[in-house]
Amino acid sequence: VPFEGGTRSLCWKILLNYLPLDQTLWDTFLKKQRCSDYTVNVAQLLEGHVCPNLRELYVQFLKEMIIQPGIAKANLGLSREDVTMEDHPLNPNPESRWNNYFKDNEVLLQIDKDVRRLYPDMAFFQRPTEYPSKLILDPQNEYETLRRRVEQTTLKAQTVDRNRSGVTNVGSPGRALNLYPSNEFEVLPSGCEAHWEVVERILFIYAKLNPGIAYVQGMNEIVGPIYYTFATDPNGQWKEHAEADTFFCFTNLMSENRDNFIKSLDHSQCGITYKMESVFSMLKEKDVELYMKLQEQNIKPQYFTFRWLTLLLSQEFLLPDVIRIWDSLFSDQDRFDFLILVCCAMLM
Repeated sequence: VPFEGGTRSLCWKILLNYLPLDQTLWDTFLKKQRCSDYTVNVAQLLEGHVCPNLRELYVQFLKEMIIQPGIAKANLGLSREDVTMEDHPLNPNPESRWNNYFKDNEVLLQIDKDVRRLYPDMAFFQRPTEYPSKLILDPQNEYETLRRRVEQTTLKAQTVDRNRSGVTNVGSPGRALNLYPSNEFEVLPSGCEAHWEVVERILFIYAKLNPGIAYVQGMNEIVGPIYYTFATDPNGQWKEHAEADTFFCFTNLMSENRDNFIKSLDHSQCGITYKMESVFSMLKEKDVELYMKLQEQNIKPQYFTFRWLTLLLSQEFLLPDVIRIWDSLFSDQDRFDFLILVCCAMLM
């Protein structure tokens, strides 16, 4: 699929069932006027009870899952009403606001760790985006941002030395232990957003909307190429909405691929074990000599095909090659059968 003119970006949106095939419906589908009421209930939107504009729906997600909880957290401690006998920071009740906040933080920290090192061989994800989220960076919104939530986990360290006379010397207090020592991963100044921060937000919202699977390490490798393709679109009108478009395309792709990330389904017919065995079955059909050789050496398919299949080969090639492979993968009606063929070809 050619990159010129934004053709690839547009094709992926269609192939991932984000845009309808009928081009005359695109403006209606994406136009902001279609759903200007931000107060509409998210559950109703997801159930199709109203006619949503998906980009407006994404704005609603930002408000309900990042900004509103951030405002609530920013206000915690200003009133003793926030800590009661029924709900307090040590409350293990699943309905507890505090308990949910701490669980969200665990997910956020894992996402943050993974997206910071996304494609470290290229600087794109560490660079500032041309279109930072105005809603997130709006100075009128006084709330605890995702960036702030992560920064609060930074450890404070002091150097303690004891000399031969038994005198203890303590280093200067308040010195923060840098969790990410490389300058490549430093957070940009206020008012700017790096591309990895946008990807972090996408994955956090996905995890909140899909508590059954939440976030599993490796999802960052799947969302990365999609976001890169949309965020480098030559068409500025599409490029401006790369975040929302990426979120919905990633969600649609994960709806087909999510079984690979659910441990309880590993040994079912839709699970990853079955798919790994399918690669070897295909290899036996195409090259029985190689298949027998691998069997003799007791080389199991899970040694290498697990990552190939779950991450759609995104870690096996450089990003331009991954994008080219995904052109064919997304275009194939039986895309995951095609993926098994590609994995088999890699072995041969």
